[in-house]
Amino acid sequence: MQASSSQGESFCNEDLRLRQSFSEPHACQDHGPTASFLSGASGFRMRDIQYIEASHVTVNTGRADTGNELINDGWKLLLKNASPNALYNSGAQHDSPGCDENTRIEVIDELMGFIEDRDNHPQRLLCMTGAAGSGKSALQQTIAERCENSGTLLAAHFLSAVDPTRNTVATIVPTIAFQVGSRNLSLKHLISAVVAQDPFIFRKSLQTQMDTLIVGPFRKFRDCADLDINTFPSAILIDGLDECKGEALQAELLTAIRLALLADDLPFRIFIASRPEMAIRTALEPGGHLHGVAIHLPLSDKYYAAKDMCRYLQRRFHGLSPRVGDPLWFTEKDINTLVKAASGQFIYVATAFKYISEPRGSPMDRLKIVLTWTPHGGQMARPFEALDRLYTNILLNAKEAYEAVDTHRGRDFLLLFRIYQLNSSQDLSFTVSPDILNSVLDLESNATQILISDLRSLVTLECGSRLREYHKSFYDFLDEDSRAKDLFVPIAHVYAHLAKCQMQNIMKYTLELDSFNEWEELMLSGSHKEILWEAVTHLGLSLKNDRGFDDEIVSFTQKGGWRKIDKLFPPAHRKALKESQAGDVSKCHTGLACLSRVPVYLKNREPETAAVLSKYLAKWIRDINTWSPANCNPKL
Repeated sequence: MQASSSQGESFCNEDLRLRQSFSEPHACQDHGPTASFLSGASGFRMRDIQYIEASHVTVNTGRADTGNELINDGWKLLLKNASPNALYNSGAQHDSPGCDENTRIEVIDELMGFIEDRDNHPQRLLCMTGAAGSGKSALQQTIAERCENSGTLLAAHFLSAVDPTRNTVATIVPTIAFQVGSRNLSLKHLISAVVAQDPFIFRKSLQTQMDTLIVGPFRKFRDCADLDINTFPSAILIDGLDECKGEALQAELLTAIRLALLADDLPFRIFIASRPEMAIRTALEPGGHLHGVAIHLPLSDKYYAAKDMCRYLQRRFHGLSPRVGDPLWFTEKDINTLVKAASGQFIYVATAFKYISEPRGSPMDRLKIVLTWTPHGGQMARPFEALDRLYTNILLNAKEAYEAVDTHRGRDFLLLFRIYQLNSSQDLSFTVSPDILNSVLDLESNATQILISDLRSLVTLECGSRLREYHKSFYDFLDEDSRAKDLFVPIAHVYAHLAKCQMQNIMKYTLELDSFNEWEELMLSGSHKEILWEAVTHLGLSLKNDRGFDDEIVSFTQKGGWRKIDKLFPPAHRKALKESQAGDVSKCHTGLACLSRVPVYLKNREPETAAVLSKYLAKWIRDINTWSPANCNPKL
């Protein structure tokens, strides 16, 4: 900052010409005699006067300070459209501290290296994505403070979804322009002047705003001040892109940054942090407009923060020792338990510590609550209430975005996501491949990717299609109605939906039921055979928790569904035996046992349906041991 401050002491010629053009009267050159009138008069005031002679015109407005006032008016209008809460050192940031000492050292060094070591980092945009609560904002805060101390910070903007003054793109460019102008008086006047000349600039596109309020003034200042751009602050930080309202506006901001701020003749180095939501993810992926342009730092995948979390908790717990009166009030095992539960996400340990350190409570007692806490309806303690709010907000936004798509009408986002989540975590009575599950549910081939488009800050895909959670506590949240509340999907609803889909798939395929004895003889393509096999072998398991869709079972019975299963069950069972799929054979037996419960609870409500199913069940239970193929010794 020293170099830039000395440049700010003397205005460049361009700036002086600009101010003079506002403040000096305009007059044509005239060397002849001028008229004099009201000679000797006194006791009166003259306001504006126009004196016209044939040879020239002189206009005197009577206001020599017009230029300064216009510049001041421009700056005031800029401030009106900026967001003071978005500054890294604003009062609104008091609850968002930076990283603890001696934590996140490796990633901080990489980020500062990007900003300061221009020779080894030719790319001038770095996008850091990470799961919700992975510590992105704490890193941004730390980088902002370090850049300020080293004189490299030009501007920082911290977005927040809950703050209406900084959850929109409308304030981003004005806030950055304010900080740019605050770094140098000449830049301030240049920016103020363009605002005064175009007071509607804040209603124009983001790229136009950047070109007009940042790029244009900076180029003029650089050229007329003979500026060495290597000595001028260059770091522009934007935190929480995902917290900005409007996916399309997030994408517009990224495009404007690329087109305006990354021009070859500009020195800016830009660091953006965001959850890996749609706008930034598609921009960084192959084919996206930032692919190859930006450095992508996937925080949750590249840096595992377990050791940093241990250091964080040790330091914070030691700080509570005077309150407790015992320096040994916590153990290393306690810390390891908390860190393991965090699944690499800093927000978990930060939330736990905030609860434990409550001034009106006992840290020792509250630590015990966190370590042993299991949610239930009567539980009064809520140590992870802040996490639950985070999960709730993300899920609600994802639900709204998914169900707003016209081709998704009638779909239940929460139910579908719960099915995929339980299938991936193998918490259902059976597990199917994601591709087959897409077909079972009659969804698109890339249904999993579409479903989690707005949940990438909580889950990711492994092997292209299987879900993996970033936060173990997120799945705990989904499993507990006392935490998920209105977002809770009981597992019984999952099985009910799967059963309906399985019955539909069984009825969907038209088959000559007497034309085959083995599964391989079915006149269906490979994938359709798999879908049908899944429906036949798993229907009983899906019906085990049913109590709410008698109509579907009655309709299935009336359309000959059980007769169809009667022909399909034996070859399906033999297929599992031939392929030595002991687990699938066991599921066939378990499925029959589960099916045998259905007539019991249908007996009084739908006696005819119960009687039909009972007849087939008796036959299947009697004959199942005769379905084995010849010379087959399954490994059961």
